[in-house]
Amino acid sequence: MTTPAQTTASSSVHDLDGAAQVRRLATAAREAARTVALLSRAEKDAALRAIADAVDAAADDIVAANEEDLARGRADGMAESLLDRLRLDRSRVAAVADALRDVAGLPDPVGEIVRGSTLPNGLQIRQVRVPMGVIGMIYEARPNVTVDAAGLGLKSGNAVILRGGSAAASTNRALVDVIRRGLSAQGLPADAVALLEGGHEAVRALMTARGLVDLLIPRGGADLIQTVVTSSTVPVIETGIGNCHVYVDAAADLDKALAIVLNSKTQRPSVCNAAESLVVHSDLSAVFLPRVLQALHQAGVVLAAGPRASVVARSYDIPHRDATPEDFAEEFHGLEMSVVVVDTLDEAIAHIDRYGTGHTEAIVTEDRAAARRFVAEVDAAAVMVNASTRFTDGGEFGFGAEIGISTQKLHARGPMALPELTTTKWIVEGDGQIRT
Repeated sequence: MTTPAQTTASSSVHDLDGAAQVRRLATAAREAARTVALLSRAEKDAALRAIADAVDAAADDIVAANEEDLARGRADGMAESLLDRLRLDRSRVAAVADALRDVAGLPDPVGEIVRGSTLPNGLQIRQVRVPMGVIGMIYEARPNVTVDAAGLGLKSGNAVILRGGSAAASTNRALVDVIRRGLSAQGLPADAVALLEGGHEAVRALMTARGLVDLLIPRGGADLIQTVVTSSTVPVIETGIGNCHVYVDAAADLDKALAIVLNSKTQRPSVCNAAESLVVHSDLSAVFLPRVLQALHQAGVVLAAGPRASVVARSYDIPHRDATPEDFAEEFHGLEMSVVVVDTLDEAIAHIDRYGTGHTEAIVTEDRAAARRFVAEVDAAAVMVNASTRFTDGGEFGFGAEIGISTQKLHARGPMALPELTTTKWIVEGDGQIRT
């Protein structure tokens, strides 16, 4: 099913005040969502592939827009780790386009029967996945999220209103323009993807657009997420920050442990599934701790060491600072890491329970009983056994692009992909049955 492209949300919308802009965008999005919800998988996949091709074709323009944002960020003193999250070079643009093609290749969740049965009275009931409707995304300086959210929204039959951070304003404008033109070229409503601009007033209006927006997903730092969670009247899926731990157990294979710690911390330190804290069993203080601290230091990691880890670091002249409780609770988003020594698995779990954010926690051990206890007792969206924390990712899990990683416990938890962007409805079919 295709319809003539609708372009209600024109480029002039951002000239309106925040509340008026949100009403206009959301009303147009609701109309577009009715069309998108009825598309076949073939139509949605064709649109996604066409948009991916359009992103590839516009790579030079997208990179040029991104350079404007990077230049502004450097002038404002933005940290290098944040500049890395903002940066889109040609290879990253190609990866963004490929992520859309990956989404096109995934099963369509819409119409999937979750469960069903025939009752003794002959009624046939089934629970079926259906689109949410209009999804709002509020996020910071990750322009790849713009395309991921648009692609996942389209594939799951939803319309999406995007509110990216001001740091990526030029890049997001260029990306959304490409996406909307791609939708129009496929005969689909351009208003299925809209960009909300403006200041705090516009964001507040989006958060309180209950009845026009069906779901909000915040993605970014702790302050952003808590603001959305506490201020919204629209239902929210909370994507949490990632104070992720790697616990190296007494029974760990030390070569595995070293590789896992270094990968978890240094492979891409600015992202939410990078490890921020290292927890080491005291039995390994003499053998493993000097080795891993030296390796982290050589990799450029600034160490915040607890009292016992500090003693080891000093004895080997490894630069560090004494850790504070704030260090143990911090999501550094860069090459920093807290280190603590514990005497038991119970102490490790207690430390993680106190400071963790429910994102991803890892244990390195050859003791299956210890691994089973860690998996059972650590409360997190993802728990790794002998693997890097960096694997908590929709793409790595085989979901394609993700819209975020939920650390809450209702509706969705962990990497959120297509099924998490749907809700369900009950369909009951009968032949004249009445209740007595």
